[in-house]
Amino acid sequence: MPIEQTSIDGLLVVRWDTHDDDRGFFRQTYQVRELDEALGRPVTFRQGNHSHSVPGVLRGFHAEPWDKCVYVVRGLAMAAIADIRPDSPTFGTVETFLLGAPPDGERIRLFISEGLANSFVTLGEERTDYLYDVSGYWQAGVTQPAVIWDDPDLGVDWPLEDPILSEKDQQNPTLRELFPDHPKWAGEDG
Repeated sequence: MPIEQTSIDGLLVVRWDTHDDDRGFFRQTYQVRELDEALGRPVTFRQGNHSHSVPGVLRGFHAEPWDKCVYVVRGLAMAAIADIRPDSPTFGTVETFLLGAPPDGERIRLFISEGLANSFVTLGEERTDYLYDVSGYWQAGVTQPAVIWDDPDLGVDWPLEDPILSEKDQQNPTLRELFPDHPKWAGEDG
């Protein structure tokens, strides 16, 4: 099966073969039944979204109340997924991936379970198209926890020092500010 588990429960890598020839390539990017089997629960996608970004844009960390399956169809992006679920045994863990065309990126899909925080930065010289299918419909006023992109507790080694951020993402709290009483911080100074 082309589904790979990661160190974060609910974060899956979907890696299907790419079939190249002189016309280009063809690849399947996911099958819902394989996601269902890997997760042990059904997945239903309700909405498709498309993010188009110039080089140097960083979006996130955002934890929406739905599952998400992401894929870069053009350009290159470094995705960082953080577990910000306070009851999770991997709270504070981050995994990173280079998404996009080889040799710099990988043509893989990431399945990101509800509550995990997704972030990505666009790299290279061309615009990046980041597609994602989600299991819920967007609604105004829905709680969407967010964490600042350069949170020292998450320790992501971003390839840009001064990314382009939305005003909203510039104001995101740190993980400690979001969960100040979490046992992870017990016994630490600061």
